[in-house]
Amino acid sequence: MPDHQAVIVGGGFSGIGAAIKLDELGIHDYLLVEAGDGLGGAWHWNTYPGVAVDIPSFSYQFSFEQRPWSRVYAPGSELKDYAEHCADKYGLRARTRLNTRVVAAEFDDDAHLWRLGTDGGEQITARFVIGATGVLTQPKRPDIAGSDDFTGDVIHTARWDHDLDLRGKRVAIIGTGASAVQIIPSIAAQVAQLTVFQRTPIWCLPKLDAPIPWLGRQLLGRVPGVESVARVASQAFVELTFPVAAHFAGLVPVAKVGERQGRDFLRRQVRDPVVRDKLTPRYGLGCKRPSFSNDYLPTFNRDNVLLETSPIERITPTGIRTVDGVEHEIDVLILATGFKVFEAGNMPPFPVIGSRGADLEKFWDSNRFQAYEGVSVPGFPNFFLILGPYGYNGSSYFNLIETQMRHITRCLGKARDAEATRVEITTEANDRYFTAMLGRRGNQVFFRPGCDGANSYYFDKHGDVPIRAATTAETIWRSARFDLDDYRYEKLPA
Repeated sequence: MPDHQAVIVGGGFSGIGAAIKLDELGIHDYLLVEAGDGLGGAWHWNTYPGVAVDIPSFSYQFSFEQRPWSRVYAPGSELKDYAEHCADKYGLRARTRLNTRVVAAEFDDDAHLWRLGTDGGEQITARFVIGATGVLTQPKRPDIAGSDDFTGDVIHTARWDHDLDLRGKRVAIIGTGASAVQIIPSIAAQVAQLTVFQRTPIWCLPKLDAPIPWLGRQLLGRVPGVESVARVASQAFVELTFPVAAHFAGLVPVAKVGERQGRDFLRRQVRDPVVRDKLTPRYGLGCKRPSFSNDYLPTFNRDNVLLETSPIERITPTGIRTVDGVEHEIDVLILATGFKVFEAGNMPPFPVIGSRGADLEKFWDSNRFQAYEGVSVPGFPNFFLILGPYGYNGSSYFNLIETQMRHITRCLGKARDAEATRVEITTEANDRYFTAMLGRRGNQVFFRPGCDGANSYYFDKHGDVPIRAATTAETIWRSARFDLDDYRYEKLPA
């Protein structure tokens, strides 16, 4: 018998949501394993100045556990508090182990269970494993010559050092992605000089953000229907700005409207035409996730902020030298360089050895990233993913969590009814789903003219974009109605 019926790897919202849904199914014998010293995932690790959600908070929460927020786009501290609240309300702490990193997983064909190795040398066995580690978890350092030579302070946005005082310092930040868009306006007034090194400009659109007054929070929390109306409006906005714009660009040219709005916004917010031109994207909206901010673009009007677009030649002991020979002397280097995504060591985040010695990383390397409904991979029984290839459609991560757990609990429910100890997706079903996803490429913005030069992390080394080409409504419908016979269910021989 395994130590636990299920082990959930990852203590972010994916892991929290998985635990809550296992309890609802009646599976109470589970262990949630988290490498960090607290729950919350991205909201535990990312505490940099200005950190906040990048979609309206009405959408960025569980549908079954809604709360009134302080702003339309809640700050990161409120998301961290929300994670702790969910863990307490749903009684997860007694079945949670922090400071424990899973470093290996191997399936035992004879016993129909998984053997998980930890960084402490312990082995944990489980009948089922739910991978809830996400992908934006392992900070990525830039591959730039001299990266280790700089003698000043170096900090990655995902591992912020709150003891570091930036006041009066010469600061450089590499990157202009989602994190940088929030950090740059938050620190510009404190520092003596801020040099922003940009490789690719980001589409920046107006942020419909505002504090939610006390009366508004009372209405949201107490008056029936108000919360639902706010959530529906928020979901419609999120759906339009990414799933529809990205996956149906060939049918609904929403992106063209957004691009015009983005250029008009840029024209109004940045005075210098040269700087404005540098901040203008040369790729289509949707090729990478756009950002929403009312503060980012005006920051480049400040006298102490320099936008540098010349490629970096190397990092020196005292600063950064660009290919034109200019050296920018700095005191602090901030790396807003994102995370490992579709890279070795992150997909999957630890070695996963399935049935008959199948290696998940090698399977994906040879066969391209794929997973049935983004959940299951043939050859890896009893192993389920929250954020597998072609699972996330670009909407709220909370919709993804609930959708994938609806899929997983349906499988586990049938396994319980059939007294099955081994659940595995068939190769035929996986191939059918993968073929269907590839067949939808024609309308996706990623594979239409205009994405050249976007430098988007959406693209993997195979040239694929393993994001689910579907509306949110379809993902919900499919999770409740996919054919359970697409899986094989076996009972351990006596």
